[in-house]
Parts: sequence; C-alpha cells; structure tokens
Amino acid sequence: MNEKRTIAALVLTLVLSLPALAQVNLFGEGIISTGDYETHPAFSPSGDTLYFLKGLPDANFFSICVSFRRNGQWSKPQVVPFSGRWLDADPFVTRDGRTLYFVSNRPVKEGDAAKPDWDIWKVSISAGNWGVPVHLDSPFNSSSSEYFPTLADNGNLYFGSGRPGGKGRSDLYVCRWENGHYGEPENLGDSINSGDNEYEPYISPDERFLIFMATRPNGLANADFYISFRMNGVWSKARRLLAPVNSDATEWGGKMGRDGKFYFGSARNRITDALPEREDMQRFDLRLHSAGNGLGDIYTIDFKDIKW
Repeated sequence: MNEKRTIAALVLTLVLSLPALAQVNLFGEGIISTGDYETHPAFSPSGDTLYFLKGLPDANFFSICVSFRRNGQWSKPQVVPFSGRWLDADPFVTRDGRTLYFVSNRPVKEGDAAKPDWDIWKVSISAGNWGVPVHLDSPFNSSSSEYFPTLADNGNLYFGSGRPGGKGRSDLYVCRWENGHYGEPENLGDSINSGDNEYEPYISPDERFLIFMATRPNGLANADFYISFRMNGVWSKARRLLAPVNSDATEWGGKMGRDGKFYFGSARNRITDALPEREDMQRFDLRLHSAGNGLGDIYTIDFKDIKW
C-alpha cells in the first residue's frame, strides 16, 4: 500500500511539474468572433485595423469586413466598400499599410458575369479610404483559381494556385520581385507541395519560414497548418503544426501579426458530448448563436508557443 502511495505521489509530482500546454484564445469574442462564420484575419501594420471574412456556413461566399480598434475596443465590423457583391476572400495588407491584396471571382471587365475561378486583386488604402480594385494580370493569375496572396518585405509574392503543371490539385508558388518587375511563378517544390492540396502560404517578412494550409487528404474538413523553414535558400520538409493550433476541426486563413502572434480561423467548438447541465431553449439558443459553436471563429496564439 505504501509503495502504491509513493508511486501515485511521484506521478502527481511529475504531472504538476510539466509545463502547461499553451492555449489558443478566441479573438474579439462577441464583436469579431460572434457565432457567424468568421475567418482569415489580416491586420494593418499598426495593429489597429483588422480585415477578415464573414461568410456562409458552406464557405461558398465571403465578404471582406473591417473593424477598427478605438480606445481599447474593436468597432462593430462593416463590409468594406469594395466588397459585398462578389465572392471576396484572403485579405493581406502590405508592409506600408497602403495596399490590400485579396482574391475574388468578380469579373475583370465591368458588366460581365462572375468568373468561374478566383483571381488576385489589389486595392489602395489612403487615410481610411479605399480605391478601385485592380486586377493583377500575368504572371500571377491564370485560367485556374489563385489563393491567399502574401508578400515578404522584399516584395516577393507568394500564393496558391490550381494552375496546370503542379504536383497536386493546388500548389504554392512565388513570384520574385527583381530589377523592378516580377518574374514568372516558381513552384516551391517537393518539400512543401504534395499530390493533395496546398492553398494558403503565409510568408514571414524576412522569408525565414512559411506557414501554410493544406488538405491532406483532399477535403476542407482535413485542412491543417504546416510549417517549413528556409535554410541556405532551401525549404525544409514541411511539418504539421501540433495542438493546440491544429485540431480535429478545419483550420485555415493563418497569418502572423507584427505583434508576434499567430491569428487564424478554426471551426472548433466548445460543445462536447454533454453540456454541464440541462439548458432550456433560451440558453441553448444563445449557445448555438455564440462564438465557439463550431461554425467558424478567429483565434490567436503566441508564435513562441506553437509546436511542430
């Protein structure tokens, strides 16, 4: 009996001495993350403006929304003036805060119908005002869909594309900014791309690492984050991020903020096999229409706490 107590005490001591598992935190609960479908956060360099997506539960339509941090509080989100009609997604704000890149199925020529694929667009931002979206032509866009444009501080533009010639249904590419213009898209290679899908490349400002979303095997329900490091010009074999960033639910739309935190969308939920106690319709309805209901919310975690 004494031996069993000694072993139990030792196990308890070891458990208590283990470092606590870092947790992801809901972002802007009740304002940004509300119980609707919110995902794909992108901050201005100053961190006081947030662009993100609100969309349908089946992910077949999104609009780009914006919220401003004023006096320590995030404002009620509004659809940005250039969005709200076409499927717009994947916002990214440049280092100087003057340009927002995004993807859309909007027609290139006014009066045409929506495109069957997504293209990369950009729009200028000046003193809180947005310009007219500009379609990016070759070498970025193709007859297939392009996804999630992000720029390194040197101007190199990374994106996903389902264009022919890749290793899978969708691969990750880079167009390098050299001598005042962009070169042709370069496939990021076998360390990153696979026979399945790689969609959403977030490149660190110094191009030291790449975090991207992949569905392996195919299917949005299998969307997880992976990371690869660039050493001596070569990308390391991508590794899947561990919990608590990845979960059994869909994770996507991840970007680093300039504050050193990783922000992303996830369909994880707070509801387990049973509720703590019986809930009447009023309480249950509130739970169903609040953040953490499994539809889609925005989460954050310190980069130093991410494991792979």
